[in-house]
Amino acid sequence: MSDPGNRAAIEKLLTGIDAGDISVMDEVFADDAVMEIPQSGELIEGADNRRAVYGSIPMLPRVQTHRIRGAGDLWTAEATLTYDTVVYEVAFIFEFRGGRIVRETGYWATPFEPPEWRAAWVRVERLSGR
Repeated sequence: MSDPGNRAAIEKLLTGIDAGDISVMDEVFADDAVMEIPQSGELIEGADNRRAVYGSIPMLPRVQTHRIRGAGDLWTAEATLTYDTVVYEVAFIFEFRGGRIVRETGYWATPFEPPEWRAAWVRVERLSGR
């Protein structure tokens, strides 16, 4: 698949999750894909486990996509995920094979206020609208 096709797969995934439609995952992930969450050490391996995990999530997040970048078979996406009132800033790394996602690595961070001591040298940009 071309670069635009891989980008479109990520857009479809994030838009589908935002709409509460997890069926899009079967369209963009390979059956043997691995989802990795380094902060918890979890690996979700294969389509059956992915379906079971996402079918059991009590509440899918609202997804606000900020950036999608990449080339060839390696892409990244940055987004804000909001679960009711809990907000995460996330970075995803997607690896593709044959136009399907074969590995998704997701890094999740909770927002925090910038320290006052840096105020003279930084510009604060609120991506999530907090």
